Amino acid sequence: EVQLVESGGGLVQAGGSLRLSCTTSGFTFDDYDIGWFRQAPGKEREGISCISRRNGGTYYVDSVKGRFTISRDNAKNTVYLQMNSLKPEDTAVYHCAAGPHWCTDEATNYWGEGTLVTVSS
Repeated sequence: EVQLVESGGGLVQAGGSLRLSCTTSGFTFDDYDIGWFRQAPGKEREGISCISRRNGGTYYVDSVKGRFTISRDNAKNTVYLQMNSLKPEDTAVYHCAAGPHWCTDEATNYWGEGTLVTVSS
């Protein structure tokens, strides 16, 4: 059974930090790009970051560049998203997703149920 389980969300004040984790099982982790997308109430899904299966290359949407850092631990089949200098507009449910070429096309084979991040002003 494929599982992607996000954790680490919560309530934080603006300027604070959170570290999200995406723990996976049931598929060959090394064969997939892993990405994070978020969805705020009333807004469309937004892909914000990913890490490549091939070379560990990382990508960020402009709105989080310089504040968020993605990393992966292939030994633990886990991806992390370190989020610093959080802003109220970062409030959303954060999901991790897996696809063979997610960093290129965001075509998603598997995704998790998400973890809620709330940033207060």
